[in-house]
Amino acid sequence: MKWFAGNIIALLVLVGLGAATSAKENYKFDSSGSTIGFSVHQFLGTTRGKFTNFSGRIEVDRERPENSSVTAQIEIRSIDTRIKKRDDHLRSAEFFDAEKIPRITFKSRSVRRTGPQSGDILGDLTMHGVTKPITLHVRLLTPLTDTAHTRWSVTTDPITRRDFNLMFTPALESLSGIGQTVAINIEIEAKRAE
Repeated sequence: MKWFAGNIIALLVLVGLGAATSAKENYKFDSSGSTIGFSVHQFLGTTRGKFTNFSGRIEVDRERPENSSVTAQIEIRSIDTRIKKRDDHLRSAEFFDAEKIPRITFKSRSVRRTGPQSGDILGDLTMHGVTKPITLHVRLLTPLTDTAHTRWSVTTDPITRRDFNLMFTPALESLSGIGQTVAINIEIEAKRAE
């Protein structure tokens, strides 16, 4: 039961795992069944969005879950807040600058179990050319068995836009009414790699 719980954590980090022993299992994100979403306060409401193009790999070591790992990358151009004009502005040089910096990446550094079906994955998040440490809080939604698929729920502490230099000009910041903190909500379906 203990190693099962530990493996759950290792598998989760969304955002792929790796090593070279027979105990390791490799999984790939299945984007058709996964969601990488975010929400941010704006004026009196909340703006929600997601990224539709992303990939990732998870490597699980069942015997030593702390050796598990995850990598992920998200294509900035795939941002979708359901308003094309806003999405185009977010992709522009005034914000994400997708032409010069096309991806957000995550690479895990350590895995720690926090409960029977949950864990924390500490890693480096690189966004808009800035790398910061971040902890992914993961929870297993389906049993980690010998089946080909597994599902994970992933959250983080809120991300601050200023930390990643994701700021409009001072005039636009006040007009936009967009809050500084961004909540991240992720659900990952991973498929056993051949």
